[in-house]
Amino acid sequence: MNVTRPFTSAEIEAGRKLFAGDWQFAAAAGSLEALPVMRGIEIAVAGRSNVGKSSLINALTGRRALARISHTPGRTQELIFFSGPSRLTLVDMPGYGYAAAAKTKIKAWTELIHAFLFGRTNLARVYLLVDARHGLKPTDAEVLESLDKAAVNYQIVLTKADAARDADVAARVSATKAALAEHPAAHPELLVTSARSGSGIPELRAAMARLIKERGGG
Repeated sequence: MNVTRPFTSAEIEAGRKLFAGDWQFAAAAGSLEALPVMRGIEIAVAGRSNVGKSSLINALTGRRALARISHTPGRTQELIFFSGPSRLTLVDMPGYGYAAAAKTKIKAWTELIHAFLFGRTNLARVYLLVDARHGLKPTDAEVLESLDKAAVNYQIVLTKADAARDADVAARVSATKAALAEHPAAHPELLVTSARSGSGIPELRAAMARLIKERGGG
């Protein structure tokens, strides 16, 4: 299911080429000082713990184990950077929405994420992942507000669509779009994906290729 404006066959092909090369781990940053030097264009992937960020990154890049998949909430405690042959860098942001970690750690991660969002001038967009089975939750609302304050362009991507009924996914899309109307920095359209079945992955790649082209990067 694709609920953003249609992509042309040329855009789908551009998206395929964008991720066709060899993608590798580039850097990990647990502090502001550890952030790598800005280069090219960065696109970040954010979301609640266990929403499927690592699975989505692996599906995009065609690498089964590029991003480490964990069933332990909060396992990713750093900003993880992945780069390929293009000018694009993918950034896997720490998951949120769980209470297992110490408050001091959560505070440190929050400060790092805010510093990243406000200070990364080459950050083109944040894709905020939302589980298609559950929709937006209160912790997501806090993140939406942070993104609005940072004036970062962001777009919602529903994940794990294969695990939900079509009618339920449609209801989640409608509810999410209604909620986004109150957030000025949010992209008004959504993408629906499944890393397991591959549905929506070509469209997400195309969306990234379109974004890079609009920014004059390709």
